[in-house]
Amino acid sequence: MVGAGSMNLSGIGMTSQRTRDRLIQRLYDQGITDHRVVDQIRSIPRHIFIDEALSHRAYEDTALPIGHGQTISQPFIVARMTEVLLASGPLERVLEVGTGSGYQTAVLAGLVGKVFTVERILPLQQKARQKLRLLKAFNVRFRHSDGGMGWSEEGPFDGIIVTAAPENIPEELIDQLAIGGRMVIPVGGREQGLYILTRTEAGVEKQFLEAVRFVPLLSGVIR
Repeated sequence: MVGAGSMNLSGIGMTSQRTRDRLIQRLYDQGITDHRVVDQIRSIPRHIFIDEALSHRAYEDTALPIGHGQTISQPFIVARMTEVLLASGPLERVLEVGTGSGYQTAVLAGLVGKVFTVERILPLQQKARQKLRLLKAFNVRFRHSDGGMGWSEEGPFDGIIVTAAPENIPEELIDQLAIGGRMVIPVGGREQGLYILTRTEAGVEKQFLEAVRFVPLLSGVIR
C-alpha cells in the first residue's frame, strides 16, 4: 500500500492549482456540462497516475504514455465518457474494461456506488490499485483478466465503460448490461467511433457520439 507520505498529492510547479484550473476551464469550453463530473476531475491529482518524468504534463488535455503500449486518456475524453454514462441518472454498479493507470477508475469511484474494473496487464493493475488506495477509493474491486470478457459473475451492471477499442462490440459485454443499462465504448480499427449503447426489453439501442482514437482492446493476459 502506498503511504500518503511517499507521494505528493497536491503537486508542485506545473501541477499547481492554477494549472489544474486551466484544465477545468478547458473542459467547460469544450462542452462538458455535468458539474459533478467536472468537480470530480478537479479533485483528483492526475499527476500521481503518470510517471514522474511526465508529471509536468499531467494537467494538459492530452493522452500520455503509461507503459506497456497503453496511455492515460485525455481528460476531456474521460469527462465526456463519464458524463454520457451518467446521463440517465445515478448508477450503483459499473464495470470498467481496461483499468490502465486507474485515472478513469478514480473519476468513476466518486460518482457511482461500486466500480468493478478489469485489466489484462498485471503491472498496470498493481500500480492502479496502489493509487486508488492512496485516494481512499474503497468502493473499487479489481480483476486481472481478459477485459473483453467483462466480469460476468458480478453482473448485470447498470453501466459499462470501455477504455480501449475493439473491432466489434463484444456480445459478452452486452449480455452483462442490465435492462436500462448503458455502455460507452469506442469501436473500430484505424477509424474509430465512440458509441453509447442502451439495453432495453426489445434489444439494444446504439448511438454514435463522435470520432475518437483509443488503443486497441486486445485479448489475453500479461503477468
